[in-house]
This record gives sequence, structure tokens and C-alpha cells, in this order.
Amino acid sequence: MSQGPRSGLSAVSSALLAMSRHLEVRDVLKTIVASARELLGAEYAALGVPDDHGGFAQFVVDGISDEQWRAIGPLPRQHGILAAMLHEARSERLADVRKDPRFEGWPAAHPELSDFLGLPIRDGDEVLGALFLANKRCPRPEGGCGFTEEDEELLSILAQHAAIALTNARLYERSRELTIAEERSRLAHELHDAVSQKLFSLRLTSQAAAALVDRDPARAKGELQQVAVLAAEAADELRAAVVELRPAALDEDGLVATLRTQVQVLDRAHSAHVTFTARCFRALPAAQEEAMLRVAQEALHNALRHSGAEHVDVTLERRGRGAVLRVTDDGRGFDPRAVRRAGRHLGLVSMRDRSNGAGATLTVESAPGKGTTIEMEAPGG
Repeated sequence: MSQGPRSGLSAVSSALLAMSRHLEVRDVLKTIVASARELLGAEYAALGVPDDHGGFAQFVVDGISDEQWRAIGPLPRQHGILAAMLHEARSERLADVRKDPRFEGWPAAHPELSDFLGLPIRDGDEVLGALFLANKRCPRPEGGCGFTEEDEELLSILAQHAAIALTNARLYERSRELTIAEERSRLAHELHDAVSQKLFSLRLTSQAAAALVDRDPARAKGELQQVAVLAAEAADELRAAVVELRPAALDEDGLVATLRTQVQVLDRAHSAHVTFTARCFRALPAAQEEAMLRVAQEALHNALRHSGAEHVDVTLERRGRGAVLRVTDDGRGFDPRAVRRAGRHLGLVSMRDRSNGAGATLTVESAPGKGTTIEMEAPGG
């Protein structure tokens, strides 16, 4: 085994554990690339996942700054040696990639690569991607490649485990898509029931007001005031449902910005005062951030629709390598020991399932007349 900066069994074990720790495809790709570059002592590493149109659906690099990557331009297409690794499904170890007859050049901002080691990531007969390293950090033999046969064997082992990690991540994301579809269906039914009930009440109340307007104007006025109240409640239901149905902007904005935006919308939509505070928060693995967002949404839903709260506070703060989410309201509260009733009406089962699925813990503090605090602690990555 080549003596890179982190050679040895412990380094291999660390790389494999790092790959298995993530569930999001993008996180897995980044971990594979970073682990391969560090393990084999390369200056650059990249991994491309092909699409069905001759290009790459995803292309992850390590060793290049964000500014360099933006200057390089669009994702590469499948050509030259990259195409060979994807279509011939065999490894490539070259002393100088620029002298290979298949080399077709690169953009002006692209770093200069010399010695090269690449191989496909395969799941059976399917090629999931192409992983390659360049510019081995070691003295090169005269006219030879810095990467050795031992490096190629080590990268092959890494690629086999990368295939397992990628396959698991794809299955997880597919499962999550199905879960999101089920959640949207549930919210659509909830929206239909809530708004239909409000509109039915509006109809009856307005009919009563019309019947009373000539013979009892005072009562008619009271009924019309009730119409205004019901109309406002229906508008609240619609606004809250729109917020919940809107796709979360986690990938683009992160958890803090996404939660802050949703809290601001809910504060405008409801009579209760809703606030958000973030303290020293650091990014979590994607699966934990999504679970935390969904738990926050469920807790806010409960507080604003069922508790009669006047104030709801959402806080997000760092704790060790992870973070703690806390949603506190001053509503009517409930008895947490009544698990069956509380779980059915307040979505506690759903929140616990989301927390457990992300490796987090959920605690609930409440008492009749004392408000409720929902706290979720995620371990981080």
C-alpha cells in the first residue's frame, strides 16, 4: 500500500465509515471524493455521475476552490478518458494524461493535471459514476506515474464500497420522495376538510344574517360580525397550508434561513406572535436538517391551530457537534402521559418517527394550562 498522508488500515476504515454515515446522494459523493483524495495523497479528485444525454447529472470535485470551479465553467460532457471509464468500465492509470491519444484538452481555468488514476464505480453491470485522481503528492519515477498498482487496488476497494453507499443513498432519497408525496396528500386532505368546514359555517351564518336583517337588525349585525371572524379564520387556514405545501428551500438556503422565512410568514398569517432565534448554528447532515425542519413545522402547526397560544418561540442553537431545536408556546397545554390521545391529535408519533429516523432525540414538556415545549436534539455529522 502506498505511503500517503493517511495510509494504513485505520485510514481505509475511516474513509469507509465516512461514506456510510451519509444518506443524501450529494453528501455521499462529496465524502467519496474527499476520502479518495486524502487516502491516496492526490492533489485533485473528482467524481462524475452520468445522465442519459451524454453529460453528467452530477460532478463533484475536491482540491479546487469554489472560485476556480466557477471559472472552469459548465459541467464536462462524456468524452475522452472520462467516457472511456464510463463506457469501457475499466480502470486507467497514466503517467501523463495530457499525452494520452484520447485527451481532448480542458478549459483555460482548469488546473494542469499530469499523472492520473481513474476507475468506474459499478453496481453489477451498471456504471454509477467515474472516480478519478490526479497529481500524486510524491516523487515520480522517471517517465512513470506517481500512482502505483497498490493505489489502484486501494481505490478499487474504495469504489466497491462507494457503490454500496451510493445505492443506499439513492434508495433513501426515493423513499423520502414517497414520504413527501404522502405528506402532501395528507396536507391536501387537511386543507380540504378545514376550509370546507369554515366555508360551510360562513354559508350558514350569512344565510342567518340575511333572514334577520329586516326583523332583527341587531342580531343580523352580530351574525355578520361572525361572518368576518370565520372569513379571517379561513384565510389563516389557507395561508398556513400554502406554507406547509411549499417545497422547503433547504438545499438553496439552509435550515436557518428556511425556518426564519416560514416563521415570518406564520407570524403574519396568525394572530399569535411567532418568533425565531438562531444561536451559533452550524450546518448538519442533510437528513438531520430535513427532519428538524419537519418537526418544527409539525410543532408550529400544533401550537398555532390547537393550543390557543398567544406567543410561539422557535430557537435553533448549537450543542456540541450537533444542534437543538426548541418550539415553545404559552397555550393550553396537555398531559403528556395521555400518549394515545396526544399522539393522535398533536402528531407526536410523526415527530418521534422523524427524529428517530435522523438519529435525533425528541422530548416533550407540557401540562394543562402551562403551555408546551417540543425539543429535538440532533447529533450532527
